[in-house]
Amino acid sequence: MRDLFIGVGVVVVSVFILLSIFSPVEPELRPISDKQITQVPQASAWNTVTINLPAVDNQGNGVVAKLKVQAIAGEGRVLTNIDNLLFWVDTQYSIKVAEMVAENITGADLSNVDLIYTIETDASVIEGGSAGAALTIATIAVLQNRTVPSDVMITGTINPDGGIGPVGAIFAKAKAAKDVGVKIFLVPEGQGSQVNYAPEKKCEQIGPVTFCTTEYKPQKLDISKDVGIEVKEVSTVSDALKYFID
Repeated sequence: MRDLFIGVGVVVVSVFILLSIFSPVEPELRPISDKQITQVPQASAWNTVTINLPAVDNQGNGVVAKLKVQAIAGEGRVLTNIDNLLFWVDTQYSIKVAEMVAENITGADLSNVDLIYTIETDASVIEGGSAGAALTIATIAVLQNRTVPSDVMITGTINPDGGIGPVGAIFAKAKAAKDVGVKIFLVPEGQGSQVNYAPEKKCEQIGPVTFCTTEYKPQKLDISKDVGIEVKEVSTVSDALKYFID
């Protein structure tokens, strides 16, 4: 009988040990301190700047497009609006250089800023390179929370050192600028005048045969005088800023 009680006791103890081992243990719940919570900043708009862009269409006629640059809280990205198809390789390069130059001039830390670029026009009329100077001006303005005047326009490429390089079709762009009420048109240094080559046909009768030749003679156009708009030459972004931002 004594052996029976001992055997039952051993079984009970064994079952208790097994239940202790395999029974789930409720984890201890501890409050999370403020330092353990990652704060996600809300993306809020800082500023939006709109600037006019001079361009030419497929027929060589001057047109004016709208460039909009927006800065929001983000991750240091450069974004383009996919609703239009203007952002080909040359435009993308100009945007990247514009961002770099604007960052250097303003001293802004863009690691927590996203820049969004939108160009409102037909995709066939914008040359990305010639929009570089305007892209840079607009980026600087948005980072400084400033606006730009609607009666000033600029054409020119942008270089990493902040220099403004030459572009084409300035005469047509100047005419388009004047048509939308622009008072001051900024162009790269040395391009305040334009040389066109006009054909001149000469014919000579030799016996029964007429021989004609065409000679192209240079004609220098003073853009400011011939278009009727004030033209200023600028060589750097810093020079151009004097006309856009006080």
